[in-house]
Amino acid sequence: MVRLWTGRIVAAWIVLFLLVDGVMKLLKTNASIEGTVRLGYPARLVMAIGVAELVCVAAYVFPRTSILGAILLTGYLGGATATQVRVEDPWFLLPIAVALLAWGALWLRDPALGRLVFATRSTYPPSVATRST
Repeated sequence: MVRLWTGRIVAAWIVLFLLVDGVMKLLKTNASIEGTVRLGYPARLVMAIGVAELVCVAAYVFPRTSILGAILLTGYLGGATATQVRVEDPWFLLPIAVALLAWGALWLRDPALGRLVFATRSTYPPSVATRST
């Protein structure tokens, strides 16, 4: 029970952080426009980036699509990391930390995810373990 609630709380913080960021982009706040332009993207893309972020967050929030959402968020945050590395921003590790926390929260809520991701050959079902590669 503690594990489940820890996962929910961590996920809630991640979702809140990303929702605020995405909504700021949708509203085209000065901070989001300035930050986007500073990173080398045209101001006209701020809203599209915000929509992409919010779609990823929405997929992450719903239990049926949470793994897909985590995959999409990993891609989105990977792009953010690459962009920040390109402009030599010292905060380039933040998107990596957010992605790790998102996956960690999923794992805390569903331990089967860990068994799937960290499966060894001996833990595969018999039909998969006997397949030749």
